[in-house]
Amino acid sequence: METGSKNLIVVHPDELEWEDDTDLFTLPKGVQIKMFSHDPETGRRDFYVRFPVGYTEPRHTHKGWHSNLIVEGEMHVDGKILKPGDYLFGPGDEIAHGPLSYPVGCIIFTSFHGPTEHAH
Repeated sequence: METGSKNLIVVHPDELEWEDDTDLFTLPKGVQIKMFSHDPETGRRDFYVRFPVGYTEPRHTHKGWHSNLIVEGEMHVDGKILKPGDYLFGPGDEIAHGPLSYPVGCIIFTSFHGPTEHAH
């Protein structure tokens, strides 16, 4: 993982190990991440998130906002099925969204700005 926003950052995701998300999102167990970069000054984090088959992310809020791009699998939200190449914006300011479900599992690329802790 690289830190700071002043330098060019190049990451080969296949060279990174999946890590259990123990404190980044505060979601139910099963979520894993590959952190690409983190800028503590701005609160920006760029990373992959992997949701296992059958996982459901409960309706939640968070102070930070995020942009998600589906890489593999499917994300189901609000009656829509998102597949690779589809995009989802998650609002901050503690605006509730979800639940999000992953019946076949899913990997997303996320750019998260601000606090990541989820409240359910």
